[in-house]
Parts: sequence; C-alpha cells; structure tokens
Amino acid sequence: MDINKKIILFDGVCNLCDRSVQFIIKRDKNDVFRYAALQSETGEKLLAERNIDSNEIDSIILIEPNVAYYTKSTAALEIGENLKGLRTISSILLWLPESFRNIVYDFISKNRYKWYGKKADCMIPTEELKSKFI
Repeated sequence: MDINKKIILFDGVCNLCDRSVQFIIKRDKNDVFRYAALQSETGEKLLAERNIDSNEIDSIILIEPNVAYYTKSTAALEIGENLKGLRTISSILLWLPESFRNIVYDFISKNRYKWYGKKADCMIPTEELKSKFI
C-alpha cells in the first residue's frame, strides 16, 4: 500500500457512495486518493487499526496514513479540498462547527439507501481503475 496516498473508505453497497467515488476519481487529477469499501477485508483491517466501530460510522472515512483520519462531514470536506472546483467551498464549510455540519451529514447518511438505493454487492472496479483500489 502506498503510504503517500490518502485512503477513502466508503460504503460499497450504497449507490450514493458509489457515485461519490466515481465523482472523486474523475476530479482527482493529482492522483491523491486510493479507495476501499468499508465491507472489504482491507476496509475492515483499516477500521480495526484505528479502533473505528463500523456500526457507529458506516459511510465515509478519509485516512491520511501516519497523520490522521476524518469521518462524516469533515472527511467529505477534506476530500473536497483536494479536488479542483471544490477547494474553496470545502475550505469555507470547514469553518462551520463540526456538530452543525454533521447534523446535515447524518440526515443525508440516514436516508441514503431510501433516496439513492442499495446494491447487493460492492462495486467491482474496471481494469482501468483497479490500481486505485486497495
């Protein structure tokens, strides 16, 4: 695993999460990120190493190896700060209190399956994208 890459853990059966990962991949021009489903062996290992309970956090997690990890709205906004076109808005929104941001984030997260649907299995990356998944 490349320790210079930030790792995005995402809900592999969530359609919103899948679309978000596709959105990030298209805009990750500097190849900053690597991806793993929370439900994957790698995802479960990374969660366990950080003592993160997947029953508590079941959506997006950003890991900066040897630095920190971020959850919920902070993870999403930290990801946005690395993407062209989202840097400014992410930087501004990070100034809002995390508790306020997470109210909005939790509302969307709680309803994501109802609004966007759920897949039976995790996404299988194409040959072109396999190198981005760990």
